Amino acid sequence: MKAFQCRVCGNALYFENSVCVSCGTGLGYSRDEAAIVPVDADGRYVDATGLVWHVCRNLNLSGCTWLAPLEGGQCAACDLTRTRPNDADAAGIELFPVAERAKRWLIAELDRLGFPVVGKDEDPESGLCFDLLSSTAENVVIGHDGGVVTIDLAEGDDAYRVKVQEQLDEPYRTMLGHFRHEVGHYYEWLLVEGTDRIEEARRLFGDESADYQAAIDRHYDQGAPADWAESFISTYATMHPYEDFAETWAHYLHICDTIETAAAYGLTAVGGVDAFSVFRDLVTGVWMPLSIALNMINRSMGTDDLYPFVIPGPVLDKLEFVASLRPAA
Repeated sequence: MKAFQCRVCGNALYFENSVCVSCGTGLGYSRDEAAIVPVDADGRYVDATGLVWHVCRNLNLSGCTWLAPLEGGQCAACDLTRTRPNDADAAGIELFPVAERAKRWLIAELDRLGFPVVGKDEDPESGLCFDLLSSTAENVVIGHDGGVVTIDLAEGDDAYRVKVQEQLDEPYRTMLGHFRHEVGHYYEWLLVEGTDRIEEARRLFGDESADYQAAIDRHYDQGAPADWAESFISTYATMHPYEDFAETWAHYLHICDTIETAAAYGLTAVGGVDAFSVFRDLVTGVWMPLSIALNMINRSMGTDDLYPFVIPGPVLDKLEFVASLRPAA
């Protein structure tokens, strides 16, 4: 994530700020400029070309600060949400902003890396959309199917999420992590399956046509292989080639975003992920020492490691493959 500053007074801003706490200026996020910009008292911003933008209508519903092209309309990020909780679902509406915040962070990173983010309203066949569902009335299965990413809003409740994390013995579980993992399934479907990259992917991750339900049953009955840490980033990645790819994709985004943030705030001299032409060199030369330092900072505060993972050689190869899917600048 970039380090943002108020264009009026120079005060440091967070990505989610709708008002500068220093000078009181109203703010909005311009996706075109990848910047937080000042808006007037009516929530309007005029860009360099003369176009007028408006604060998203969902500011008070989901905390969205992104700018929309029409007054009273919603932004491109909100357009990607196909389904949200009913207004009468108090529990779902309470957790809805947590999911939307993670989704906006994800989209900003995908934009930064150059991956296509096209909604199903524009491309019904291959586009992307999100169903953000409340499990207060029915069971919700987090997953991806044909460009539709489903997220259980209950994961926005810290107590619930930590309970599931402990039940599944997972070292890391966050709402943003869910979005990154599930969108990994989408990009494998979009950029790998049915392309000339599929055979290379199968050599690294395995045959994705293997029976998925059988793999699930085997994983939860037998667990991960004893030697899983030699070739996989997590135990969940061992379940099926689809999950191995999605887990690797999620870690690719974890690594890219954290390095970009560290560079923006002066925690590393490396100028972001574009400083290395080979991604594995970025991982070994920057990410590994940086993540160790960040883990030690967390331990100094008495909290869990920021990045409780080890990256073996085979996972470096998988990360390099995922990085190679990034469109050329």
